[in-house]
Amino acid sequence: MSTKRKPVVEVRRSQRRRRTVSAYRDGERIVVLIPDKFSHDEESEWVDRMLARLAAREQRNLRTDADLAHRARKLISRYLREHGDQAMPLSIRWVPNQNGRWGSCTPADRTIRISDRIQDMPDWVVDYVLLHELAHLVVPSHNANFWELVGRYPKSERARGYLEGVAAANPLLP
Repeated sequence: MSTKRKPVVEVRRSQRRRRTVSAYRDGERIVVLIPDKFSHDEESEWVDRMLARLAAREQRNLRTDADLAHRARKLISRYLREHGDQAMPLSIRWVPNQNGRWGSCTPADRTIRISDRIQDMPDWVVDYVLLHELAHLVVPSHNANFWELVGRYPKSERARGYLEGVAAANPLLP
């Protein structure tokens, strides 16, 4: 039987806050900001309400395999247009077992797997990782031709820096 862990919630009261309540995720923790004048019952009610809102927002933002396929088509049409079908994968999906890399491509069977650890990263970072793997369908190695294809993405250097920063902050990541 699988049990879902209850999130760690930190409530922060503010004397400056009058009526508004907000919540955001900070790593594994959820921070709820409330007015200092709230009673314990009001706090409890608003924490429950904000957890439900945050969960609904996160569910709406959940990226699917179909979203990946759609993004791949857009990236191919914009940056790999002349390679057309050669750059189109037969299968593309999010996977939980990419522990040593952000994504992988197997040109022989035209499959791409993207680590689910990047699902919450900015779109431009996901696009970079996806374009990197799509480029491998055209050029399997990391030679100059490959990097020329990847370099067509205007935020490629920024995305690489972002991923390097994430990896440096967490040595268990690639």
